[in-house]
Amino acid sequence: MAFNRNELVTMLNEGICEVTFTKVNGETRVMPCTLQADLLPVVSVEKLKEDRRPINEDTLSVWCTDKNEWRSFRVANVTSVRTVAAYKVLV
Repeated sequence: MAFNRNELVTMLNEGICEVTFTKVNGETRVMPCTLQADLLPVVSVEKLKEDRRPINEDTLSVWCTDKNEWRSFRVANVTSVRTVAAYKVLV
């Protein structure tokens, strides 16, 4: 099944997902990750200004919850996605 970047971003914004993908070296990786704002580390404005890079539509940067670090993968190499924990933000 092919995944599109926007679908992945939507799922990752809603909670923690387990993304399975083929790494560039051919290994399979299962990574629990998220893009939900409440689960991301706090970053200073200065750091955001330093890290300004063009968006590469072929890759997706995510917060890896088992490594507590930013990681990325190629969207085309994703083989499955499973929601592990969905969070609803109460306003």
